[in-house]
Amino acid sequence: MYLKSIELTGFKSFGKKTDIVFASRISSIVGPNGSGKSNVAEAFRFVLGEQSMKSLRSKRGEDLIWGGSPTLPRSNRAGVKVVFDNSLPAAQGTAQAGTRLLDLDFNEVAVERIVYRDGENEYLLNGTKVRLKDVIRLLAGANIGGSGYQIISQGEADRILNASPRERREMVEDALGLKLYQHKKAESERKLEETASNIDKTKSLRREITPHLNFLRSQVQKIEKAREMKEMLAAKLSEYLAREHAWITSEDKRLSAEERSQETELKTLGNRANEARGKRPSQSAGVLQELKGKIIEREQKLSEARRESEKLTRELGRAEGVAEANTVMVEQIVAVPHVRQFAREVSEAISEALRNDDMPSVRVLLLHIKDRIQSFVDGLSGSAPDTKEESQQQVKAIANSLERVQKEETALAQELEALRAQITQVRDAGFAAERDLIELESAVREAQGKLGSVQNARMTIATLRQAFEDEVREGIALVGAAIHDWEKPLRQPADGGAGDEVLTGDDRPAQEKRRREIERLKIKIEESGIGNGDAVVREFNQTRERDEFLGRELVDLERSAASLKDIIVELEKTIDAKFTEGLKLINATLGDFFMKLFGGGAAKLEVEEPRLRRGSGGQSPKSDEDLMDEEEEMTEEEELYAGLSISVHLPRKKVHGLEVLSGGERALTSIALIFSMSQVNPPPFLVLDETDAALDEANSKRYADMIRELGSKSQLIVITHNRSTMAAAGELYGVTMGNDGVSKMLSVKLEEAEKVAK
Repeated sequence: MYLKSIELTGFKSFGKKTDIVFASRISSIVGPNGSGKSNVAEAFRFVLGEQSMKSLRSKRGEDLIWGGSPTLPRSNRAGVKVVFDNSLPAAQGTAQAGTRLLDLDFNEVAVERIVYRDGENEYLLNGTKVRLKDVIRLLAGANIGGSGYQIISQGEADRILNASPRERREMVEDALGLKLYQHKKAESERKLEETASNIDKTKSLRREITPHLNFLRSQVQKIEKAREMKEMLAAKLSEYLAREHAWITSEDKRLSAEERSQETELKTLGNRANEARGKRPSQSAGVLQELKGKIIEREQKLSEARRESEKLTRELGRAEGVAEANTVMVEQIVAVPHVRQFAREVSEAISEALRNDDMPSVRVLLLHIKDRIQSFVDGLSGSAPDTKEESQQQVKAIANSLERVQKEETALAQELEALRAQITQVRDAGFAAERDLIELESAVREAQGKLGSVQNARMTIATLRQAFEDEVREGIALVGAAIHDWEKPLRQPADGGAGDEVLTGDDRPAQEKRRREIERLKIKIEESGIGNGDAVVREFNQTRERDEFLGRELVDLERSAASLKDIIVELEKTIDAKFTEGLKLINATLGDFFMKLFGGGAAKLEVEEPRLRRGSGGQSPKSDEDLMDEEEEMTEEEELYAGLSISVHLPRKKVHGLEVLSGGERALTSIALIFSMSQVNPPPFLVLDETDAALDEANSKRYADMIRELGSKSQLIVITHNRSTMAAAGELYGVTMGNDGVSKMLSVKLEEAEKVAK
């Protein structure tokens, strides 16, 4: 047995880590619907590299991860690991060792695949990260795959009957183990196409090189003339570069000094602006806040003084009334004419105030009446000389207090006026400082603009210096070391003959004229096609050597193409031979299985006539002559392909086609075909997911007998509800699911139980 175990962690309904150890040739997985049995088959597909989410009953990778339940939180990843026994068995009857299942030098190989919630997949071989391609190639060498006939899931047993002839042939080729040969053939064809393309490219390159070689030969003859032009170019270029260098150096020096001057001015203006910012209203906010606090304090005191003044005024009125009352008798008070006059005046004043809705005046008049009444009562209570004197003293004291409070009120009002004037002064000073700051900031911006202009000018000079250096390098490439003459000081007689002065190159129009003359010389040299004579000779030699190399390469490519064609022919012969022989074996086994399942009859796979298949879809039929004319124009999009059809003859029925079979008959036919395919080139293991679901009791027993027969050649993992199928297994795994929604495994070793029973 090659398949040792499979481990599921967070995969679909297996929220907890679950290990299934396969110790028997036939292992049966049973359980009620919805418990997660089919998730085991899909776990095999998943770990063996299946990429179709539809085949895994999912829409995206996240659907494969345990989604959580009230008792078990969701997982962040799902992983499946399958372990193979890869030990080296001893060969029968010899002392030599056999062949390992997988082409790895390990006695045990663990293939693991992990999917994360972001859809990222990870593949591991014995704990080491690998590519999906590495896993598929390794398993393909052992006739193991995740999406082939090896794993037949629930409802897919009928797939081979519904498949097109071409798809059916591909399934048979897969079962016969021809994928490896077809892969080698496809790889050889790809290499042949690349080789043919390289041959065409090589021939094209040689065709391109030939006229260039002739051109280079003609160029060599022009080298002498080009040397004269190069000498002239060296002289003109040296003068031009010397003047340009002098001007760039002088201009950069001038701009550098101007930049320093502008930076100094900007710094000075910046310092002045900073000082002005210290005098801004925002800086005197504390002073204003303090003054406002004092004003509030003085206003509160002034309000208190005014209230005190009003209080004293009322007290003075009452005291004066008392004093006046003490000077007359009651009868005199009643008879005094001015009392009646006072009453009439007060009544008229109150009526006038009410008409004008002047309630404050009404309140004042009422208070006045109250005071006069109180004074009258006080006068009635005693009019003795002592009382009169005492009343006069009280009036005097209250009058003094009122005078003091009024003076205090006047002082507070003056102080408030002074504080408000001070606030106005502080604000005016702040506004003046703000104007000064705005002017300074404007000056700073102007200075920054000037500095930016100077810096831009320096950047322009830097660009010109870079262009100058490029011209120097270009000149070196054109005329060689002679270009360095520009570094020598270039002098001319000064006006008046009073000595020599260094040329500054400040005459830009004349300098531009020199540059145009140099460019014209460069163009002539370039048009001559030789440039540097040594370079032309060197290029000629290199081109000739490249042409000779391409000639040798062409011979090697043609030899390689012939070898690849031979390999393809041999592979095609091998594929055809193995397919023909394998198809015979499949048909022989198919006939036996068919007779066992149906109690007679026959079934056979037949090769159809080759058809022209186009990648773009169906085309109208064409004659043999048309097909012959198009054979040379075949591309990857069209080829001749012979598919497989199925011929079925049921016992005791005149049935010869798949379309008239019943559901049970189709199920038996597909089972017979799948089992026969698996026997020709038996895979290490088969996973059958309820392929017996449509069988009745009698056919279930036949199916179980076939399972036992298959178990002698391949390890079987059978997911079933059928008791007959369960009885054929050596061990049972029961899948259950509790209220937490997590699938759990229980195992029963039937073979051990049978031994104990015996």
